[in-house]
Amino acid sequence: MKPVSITKALADEPRLREAAKEEVVGRLLDYAKEIEGLYRNASTHAAGVVIGDRPLDQLVPLYRDPRSDMPATQFNMKWVEAAGLVKFDFLGLKTLTVIQNAMDLLALRGISFDINLIPLDDQPAYDLYATAKTVAVFQVESSGMMDALRRMKPTCIEDIVALVALYRPGPMENIPAYCEVKNGLRDLESIHSTIDHILAETQGIIVYQEQVMQIAQVMAGYSLGGADLLRRAMGKKNPEEMARERPKFIEGAKKTHNIDAAKAGEVFDLLEKFANYGFNKSHAAAYAVVSYQTAYLKANYPAEFMAAVMNCDLHLTDKLAIYKREVDKLGLKTVAPCINASLATFTVRDGALVYGLGALKNVGVDAMQLIVNARRAPRDVTPTKAAGPEEGYEDRPFATLFDFARRVDLKRIGKRPLEMLARAGAFDQLDPNRARVFEALDALVAYSAAIHEAKASAQVSLFGASGTDIPEPRLPFRDDWLPVERLGQEHLAIGFYLSGHPLDDYMSALRRQKVETLAEVTARAERGPLIAKLAGSVSSRQERKSARGNRFAFVQLSDPTGLYEVTCFSEVLEASRDHLDPGCNVVLTVKAELEGETLKLLAQTIQPIDAAVSQAGAQSLRIHLARAEAIPSLAALLGKVEGRARADVTLCVIDAQGREVDITLPNPFPVTPQIKGAIKAIKGVLAVEDI
Repeated sequence: MKPVSITKALADEPRLREAAKEEVVGRLLDYAKEIEGLYRNASTHAAGVVIGDRPLDQLVPLYRDPRSDMPATQFNMKWVEAAGLVKFDFLGLKTLTVIQNAMDLLALRGISFDINLIPLDDQPAYDLYATAKTVAVFQVESSGMMDALRRMKPTCIEDIVALVALYRPGPMENIPAYCEVKNGLRDLESIHSTIDHILAETQGIIVYQEQVMQIAQVMAGYSLGGADLLRRAMGKKNPEEMARERPKFIEGAKKTHNIDAAKAGEVFDLLEKFANYGFNKSHAAAYAVVSYQTAYLKANYPAEFMAAVMNCDLHLTDKLAIYKREVDKLGLKTVAPCINASLATFTVRDGALVYGLGALKNVGVDAMQLIVNARRAPRDVTPTKAAGPEEGYEDRPFATLFDFARRVDLKRIGKRPLEMLARAGAFDQLDPNRARVFEALDALVAYSAAIHEAKASAQVSLFGASGTDIPEPRLPFRDDWLPVERLGQEHLAIGFYLSGHPLDDYMSALRRQKVETLAEVTARAERGPLIAKLAGSVSSRQERKSARGNRFAFVQLSDPTGLYEVTCFSEVLEASRDHLDPGCNVVLTVKAELEGETLKLLAQTIQPIDAAVSQAGAQSLRIHLARAEAIPSLAALLGKVEGRARADVTLCVIDAQGREVDITLPNPFPVTPQIKGAIKAIKGVLAVEDI
């Protein structure tokens, strides 16, 4: 909203004029008029660089921001051109880094090519565009772009160029017409036979500024310079220049092609309309080519491409969660964070995405590189010059937690990053009991510090080389985290669930309650709106207030098949707010409807998941045991739980002859999804199944 000027305010408001009669107020308004409209601070263009034929201080006044070493012109971008300088906008594009990173990852498995020489008719790339599987593809990631791609079904690079130019306020209204003409649903409308060939590639629609210039040149005999002046006049809506150009255009059309004044005026009006928001084709083409390069990489080398994308957003957890879902949709396997398998960043091994240690929360890439460096050992054979530096090293995996502490200076890593590694399961190869590793970190850090201090002292003890005689600390003895807690700790470190989901243990009970997954509801919604029951783990809640003052909320949840958002209006929100904190597991009755490709969900009822599954009744369980030693731990667990819903429990053990023997316990026990998860975590339990 444009602010009211002081002069207008004085003219419109009698009380202000009355106040201005006072000396102090009047003087204040006089001073304010003098500075009104001036910039209050100096700002610097994000990408603008000016070039002159002599030192800039001979052409324009300069200014130096105290926070920057680079001088800036005191003239703005319009005045510097009038002063004789040439202005360029040099934009830094993260996507170029993504492409280079993908190429580097491909080179590690012997695939090398020039991304600028890839064929522009790659069918997998256009199939990816046509099906709108464009998460992480440059310029076409938004839901609106995806919808436009599905309608357009691009078949050539010109279609991508046109879409980049059209997908902006104003020209967007022409996207449906472009798509319909392209796919034969509407006839191409002729403007005039002399210029139809100019608009053929854009389905008869004026899309580019270059087309405006070419039409003026072909139809009205303009020179290239004159056509550019016409384009500028139209784009700036300069009425005086337009008044001079209209008769010139009409006269030129009459002289060049004997076109009558009415038709020439009609074309001029059309040019004027489109020139106002016509896009520069060379600009659109450059963006489209970069978009196509990312689509080509994703369609043909999805693992390397997604690893490169995730490397560029290494510390943006929300984006990593989106990309991880896309990795799953692409059918790619993910290797969990592991100090013996992962590098500091995302990599690819045998077609699988290897999670980067540096992508964990509160973990720095440099600190994780210390671990990777400690894991590497020089090869026996000196690498050849052509082999490259990486060929001179091989991975020497850590054997134990103590081996890890001896080879890595854990003080340089820091306790918080080590905690995140333990929570994420990065030490599972060394000790699968994450809770014990987590509690042992203080002892391991102290042990590591003693080892490295002894090495640094350059002293040798009576018993051996520096540090080798320091006794290993005793690790604490404790049970591992229960599966739900284990997932919660993993979520704290990674930002989303990687190895499982909190609802996994509830799925059989939810099935009996006819609760569906997100994927199932989405598939059914394609046939029309429906009422369904969904389960979800709450990740966040944003409350808003409507124009009438009623509160409503957008709640983000997840289930084992994906993330989704539910809208809760005031009645449901008030009744269920206590169940909608992050980490809560709930069952919702929702109205589901597809709008385009987006599933819209409106909550009707919400209840805690434990209350919902308790209504399903308890089922009988069969517990498969690897050895009898697990029975005391199982008895201790079942003996201390309470609950109304009880189930028969059968133990399946292997006798001396190798046969399975079922032993049904005489009394039923309380069994909940959490108890099932706890039973699975007992050492010696092979499996837990419903009967």
